[in-house]
Amino acid sequence: MIALALFFLWLFFNAKITLELVVIGAILSVALAWFVQRFITPGLTMKRQWFIMKQLPGYLRFVWLLIKEITLANFTVMQMILTDRDIVVPKLTVFHTKLQTKAARVALADCITLTPGTITVHLHEDEYLVHCLDESLEGGLVNSEFEKRLLIKEADWIESGVS
Repeated sequence: MIALALFFLWLFFNAKITLELVVIGAILSVALAWFVQRFITPGLTMKRQWFIMKQLPGYLRFVWLLIKEITLANFTVMQMILTDRDIVVPKLTVFHTKLQTKAARVALADCITLTPGTITVHLHEDEYLVHCLDESLEGGLVNSEFEKRLLIKEADWIESGVS
């Protein structure tokens, strides 16, 4: 499956299809896919690859949510900076998550850090320590849309045995 994705990428970036490009692309794609599966991700079985491909629309929706939240947070931070508001009260806050897997917890921590105005300072088990630029930003941390979507993804991972 990796070889197929690499092959289509090869054809897309070459912008034209000739016999030589197809043959070279096929050889390079298969060789690179073999190398990746053998040395870089040995646990990436065909079953796991198929699971990832089936989940791709959900992952793309999650990336869209992340972009949307980053944009909204940018406007919130700009509003804090550009208005006459004199007092900004930074706050360190602790909250717990229902996420069970390490991958989902780290993904949530990364989403919090990527969103302007908040930084994940520490993550231990299900406990997050987050620095908020202003205490008004604290409300969006607990039961956030990120956490809800990750809980759904995590349930899929656990159900399929791919986690």
